[in-house]
Amino acid sequence: MRVAIGGAGAVGRSIAGELLENGHEVLLIDKAPTAISVERVPQAEWLLADACEITSLDEAALQRCNVVIAATGDDKVNLVISLLAKTEYAVPRVVARVNNPKNEWLFNESWGVDVAVSTPRLMSALVEEAVSVGDLVRLLRFSHGDANLVELTLPPEAALTGTRVGDVQWPDDTSLVTIIRGTRVLTPDRDDALEAGDELLFVAAQAREQELEDLLSTRRAETER
Repeated sequence: MRVAIGGAGAVGRSIAGELLENGHEVLLIDKAPTAISVERVPQAEWLLADACEITSLDEAALQRCNVVIAATGDDKVNLVISLLAKTEYAVPRVVARVNNPKNEWLFNESWGVDVAVSTPRLMSALVEEAVSVGDLVRLLRFSHGDANLVELTLPPEAALTGTRVGDVQWPDDTSLVTIIRGTRVLTPDRDDALEAGDELLFVAAQAREQELEDLLSTRRAETER
């Protein structure tokens, strides 16, 4: 897979390193000469150019890329890179970094973004995920379909503790993807019984999140007593 990364700062270089280790081709693009540090990621291709300019993206042969990642520290730049990648070069997958959470609403398909990654939101979600039991935590937002990756750790008092997965009437537009139980990662089977402490990962429409939390939460168990 060929990946172009707009922005060769610490974030862009780190992403490039991970992708190269996984066997992908990577092109790093940055307009600042000081950012061109070939010795830091020697296996990558480097291009000194403005990723917001069509002539630069032509030189980068963006039409040959499977993925474009807009990873600069400027949200406006990331939006422009995303829009050009999608509309001018028909790149199949565009991932964009969100620096300011207030701008997150802009990072959608209208601007060519398939996946928006908000570093502040991701960090806060990871903190919540580590300490929250019984509350739904949004880990990742998918631009298409207005769906999110969400997590909930099942509390001991939850009404569904001991219930088989296949017996639960899950909300519409919701899919249980994984159950993390201790050190095990389980692919949900309809005969699996939910246990206290299970980390449940769902892909769910945003409009269904509250309904899902109500179904799984301690509060539901308390109201049914």
